[in-house]
Amino acid sequence: MSSNSGIQIPSRLPLLCTDDGVLLPGSTMRISVDTARNMQLVKSRLLKGTSLKSTIIGVIPNTRDPVHDSDELPSLHRWVCTTSSNETKLRAHYFNLYFCLLSIGTAGLAVQVVGSNWPKPHYTLLITGLCRFRVTQLLRERPFPVAEVEQLDKLEQYTEGDQADGELGELSLRFHQAAVQLVGMLDMSVPVVAKLRRLLDSLPRETLPDVLASMIRTSNKEKLQVLDAVDLEERFKKALPLLTRQIEGLKLLQKTRKRRPDDDKRVLAIRKGGVFPGRQFSLDEEAEDEDGDDTAMLEKKVKAAAMPEAALRVCLKELKRLKKMPQSMPEHALTRNYLEMMVELPWSKSTTDCLDIRAARVLLDNDHYAMEKLKRRVLEYLAVRQLKSTLKGPILCFVGPPGVGKTSVGRSIARTLGREFHRIALGGVCDHSDIRGHRRTYVGSMPGRIINGLKTAGVNNPIFLLDEVDKLGKSPDFTDHYLNVPFDLSQVLFIATANTTATIPPALLDRMEVLQVPGYTQEEKVEIAHRHLIPHQLEQHGLTPQQLQIPQDTTKDIISKYTREAGVRSLERKIGAICRAVAVKVAEGHKVSRAESPTEQHNTENKEEDSGIASPPEMPIVIDHIALKDILGPPVFEMEVSERLTLPGVAIGLAWTPMGGEIMFVEASRMEGEGQLTLTGQLGDVMKESAHLAISWLRSNAKTYLLTNGSADPLEGTDIHLHFPAGAVTKDGPSAGVTIVTCLASLLSGRLVRSDVAMTGEITLRGLVLPVGGIKDKVLAAHRANLKRVIVPKRNEKDLEEIPAHVRADLDFVFASTLDEVLKAAFDGGFPAAVSHAQVVSKL
Repeated sequence: MSSNSGIQIPSRLPLLCTDDGVLLPGSTMRISVDTARNMQLVKSRLLKGTSLKSTIIGVIPNTRDPVHDSDELPSLHRWVCTTSSNETKLRAHYFNLYFCLLSIGTAGLAVQVVGSNWPKPHYTLLITGLCRFRVTQLLRERPFPVAEVEQLDKLEQYTEGDQADGELGELSLRFHQAAVQLVGMLDMSVPVVAKLRRLLDSLPRETLPDVLASMIRTSNKEKLQVLDAVDLEERFKKALPLLTRQIEGLKLLQKTRKRRPDDDKRVLAIRKGGVFPGRQFSLDEEAEDEDGDDTAMLEKKVKAAAMPEAALRVCLKELKRLKKMPQSMPEHALTRNYLEMMVELPWSKSTTDCLDIRAARVLLDNDHYAMEKLKRRVLEYLAVRQLKSTLKGPILCFVGPPGVGKTSVGRSIARTLGREFHRIALGGVCDHSDIRGHRRTYVGSMPGRIINGLKTAGVNNPIFLLDEVDKLGKSPDFTDHYLNVPFDLSQVLFIATANTTATIPPALLDRMEVLQVPGYTQEEKVEIAHRHLIPHQLEQHGLTPQQLQIPQDTTKDIISKYTREAGVRSLERKIGAICRAVAVKVAEGHKVSRAESPTEQHNTENKEEDSGIASPPEMPIVIDHIALKDILGPPVFEMEVSERLTLPGVAIGLAWTPMGGEIMFVEASRMEGEGQLTLTGQLGDVMKESAHLAISWLRSNAKTYLLTNGSADPLEGTDIHLHFPAGAVTKDGPSAGVTIVTCLASLLSGRLVRSDVAMTGEITLRGLVLPVGGIKDKVLAAHRANLKRVIVPKRNEKDLEEIPAHVRADLDFVFASTLDEVLKAAFDGGFPAAVSHAQVVSKL
């Protein structure tokens, strides 16, 4: 008689860790898949596999480890991820140690995969057990574990003569007799019972312990003992008492029901699934008994969840309703999902903060260059938290252009504190139910993003990053519409990010501590590129510093000619493009030398073609300005400032946008007409008013600045067209007044504005210059454009303290309080008045 020796499994198997039970060889079981690793295994192997071997996986029961984390492998109790090679080896050692201790599993054939998105994304697998295996070595753990295995059951080769002699033969005979007795106690008129009786005669006897142990009522611990019994004799010894206990239970049941013989048929409950090679049967007494056990288990979990009194009362009330509710009612599943959600929430589970100020300072400095204000605020929070442990988590709002590192700072803060990190993307959210959950009044209701984030984090004091925040209510007791009970959020540290505060509701903005995150200077971008971006991109593309080097001069060219941004997101993309181009050269083994002439290159290519061997690239490959142009193409941005100011009627202004500071050209022209003013360039109401103010001030001061041309009104018989280029971009804001005045003064006087001057500031009808916002971003924009003089309002002088010292040293700042000072600084030689009014001396 042969066993499963005809089954040959691969030597390497992906491992599926499951909590659903124990899969034994010869049985079929449904397994729910909802953890990240198991989901990835299903997507990568089962859904894409086409061969029979690709659908064979190893099933490892997690029930051996009662305190495991279901989303990680059982030996990982929130292991801290590091990049140290020694710690990586130590981590691998622990994984191998785990699988050496708990090494027996079942190779299974996935015969069905069913997916669903409700109440959350998951798969359900129908798996038939084939044979046992032992894990000899864990090869990898991500994205799902893969191990080298040794097949065990194929070694069991027995003959009728072997089983007839000795203790093994006696055990085999006793077990077969007990199985026949068990089937005989059931109603043979039921088709499945008759089929089971036939299977007892056709199945090899060495498979009976596994098949029967999977059918009768046994605990997971007992099934594990059968699974771990690699020796067949030991397996019969483990399974025989279980079979005997089932027979005694059926005898007792028959005695209690001898007056109702028709009820015996209810002893057999058929469960979906299958038995190798037939169907699987569950000899449960009642289907309702299993549901009752599940409800009792759920009640234990509710009482052990350490939830507040108010939440516990609600859960106990729902449990009482659940016990009285038939399973066929739709509300049964809704109530059960609600209770399971309540049990899974971390009501009293939290992480301990790491409050080492010196270590936090080192970590923040290593992760981020510059951003001193943000890092100082984090250290302040740690210091106060160390002195007062009951400090409630604040809401910090990082406001700045894209790509400056707002989100990555949030991750670094989580690492610094040793807390869990969870990001909630709020971009495009227009329904508050998405944040606060849906009320449980219809099928499909679910908790909001806050409660789901707490469930995912697994602790009640994580760091929540509210990306692109637009609305969120904040109070220590947060009530989700789905839970309908308060949840304490006082220990949660909320970090919101936004590009601008203009679109944040005032009530929410008032509750947040706003920290401005300005753009980077060119020098800061170079440092960030060489400290973080280039090493990261080299690792992502499989390159090393010995293969590719990007000098600082090349980095400066990328920053100035190919990216014009406040952050470093586009800069990282350009570096990635360089890495991809070099990766092709390294993979092909080709290199074009920049020192060779075209003829020499042609000869070299001919030699390579003649030999049939490609010459290996010389290492390292250094990217110079020629290679940069070959890879990224011609420069996207050129310094066009001087070319744009070759005619009167053009001035350079400074603007603030959610993407950072930018320079803005203002152009004016005049033609014969009736004194009308035409404005183009997608201007808002505020900028239109600034243009009318500028016209009025110049007309009232025309004589003072020799703008009359023999007429009292400089616009008499003349139309003015004022244009702001980039007309597809909407422009508005109270900071273009001085630029418009300078542009019109240049047009009316016929004098050129200095080509190295940019300005910002609002004006009044009396010629005063008012302060504006966004000074740092605007100054950085002028510095990126290689301008030398910046005119800012006098009252904004204090804002220059936030600008790096080397930027201030490169620029000449003019602080103006009146338009007269602006005009004098904007034109070479000043803009002097033609008439000096004599002082009137009082005769009194």
